[in-house]
Amino acid sequence: MSELPNHQASRLSAEALLQAFIPKMGADYERQRNFDFGPGKHHAVSRLSPYLRRRLILESEVVQAALDAHGPKAAEKFIQEVLWRTYFKGWLELRPLVWTKYREGLDHDLLAIESNAKLRARIEAAEEGRTGLECFDAWAHELIETGYLHNHARMWFASIWIFTLKLPWRIGADFFYRHLLDGDAASNTLSWRWVAGLHTRGKAYAAEAWNIEKFTAGRFQPAERELKADIEPLDNIEPEGLPTAQRLREFAVPNPALPSLLLLTDEDCRVEDFNLPSFTWVAAASLVCSGCRSPRTVSDHVINFEREALADVAYRIQQSPVVFTVSSGNDALADLAELVLQSGAKQIITPYLTQGPTADLLQGVQKTLEARGVRLCEWRREWDAMVW
Repeated sequence: MSELPNHQASRLSAEALLQAFIPKMGADYERQRNFDFGPGKHHAVSRLSPYLRRRLILESEVVQAALDAHGPKAAEKFIQEVLWRTYFKGWLELRPLVWTKYREGLDHDLLAIESNAKLRARIEAAEEGRTGLECFDAWAHELIETGYLHNHARMWFASIWIFTLKLPWRIGADFFYRHLLDGDAASNTLSWRWVAGLHTRGKAYAAEAWNIEKFTAGRFQPAERELKADIEPLDNIEPEGLPTAQRLREFAVPNPALPSLLLLTDEDCRVEDFNLPSFTWVAAASLVCSGCRSPRTVSDHVINFEREALADVAYRIQQSPVVFTVSSGNDALADLAELVLQSGAKQIITPYLTQGPTADLLQGVQKTLEARGVRLCEWRREWDAMVW
């Protein structure tokens, strides 16, 4: 079962989905956006997030469509939800230490699981939908089977995971990140932190029985005793508080005079927006690295969607890139560096890489290539600079 049209990760699919949802971006969205009607019935929300995540369609396009059709007042709620994704990316860009600590903490949590059989069994039951809590188990199955969960269900799920089941929040965030088609480092990490009370200090999110019953239209009717949540924000995990915001990092701007290699990643699949004809291209490469979202197995849904998105952008710009699939412990990054050197490129050009696994991976390649006189250059969108 899929929440997207045949899981087609293409710009055309994104634009068709956008056009179909434009009439619902106003009052209909505000009235029904919080309702989780279940798998195959998420028609009150746009389901554009997997495409926005990879910029097969742009936040600016979606916001403009809502404004044109409904005006700023009626479209306000829809526009706010679109902006959250950009906002979270900017928040994490200004506080990269939060991402670093998440990855380090996840490694620590995974190591702890190896030596704690009881905790490991409880986590497996939660991820496989075997807790006995009907709503939670249904959401676990839906996530695995479709790569999607309604936003309200994500909040309930995370709250139950943390406060009812008493499981490590980073393992839950990792479960989402491995399965969500729209998962990105910022939105996923910061949303789980928000539920846990780490993002808005001292304020955690409680999954309440009445709220679940109301906004699932009675599909689920948990008893308060089933949730039995002791909602205490997890401030003790990071008692020092949130890191201070930094300046946005500096990045090298592409030089049209230099021979260039175009690097495609699923961080931004709209490279045609960046005036490609003004550059001299000597090679192109695609980096398939969704498998690096986690040390654990990443869903085939996610990896296949990434591959399709990268194939779509290559088709649209009429390039035949060399494809490198990166996972922990393979030599794909060394092969990419070798391709760059053999091509004669003096710069790699790619859309701006926000905090996350792709940026982490390319840091190592960047050091190797800079020693050989090759720069890693990026394009950053005006939209991002404005919102961040």
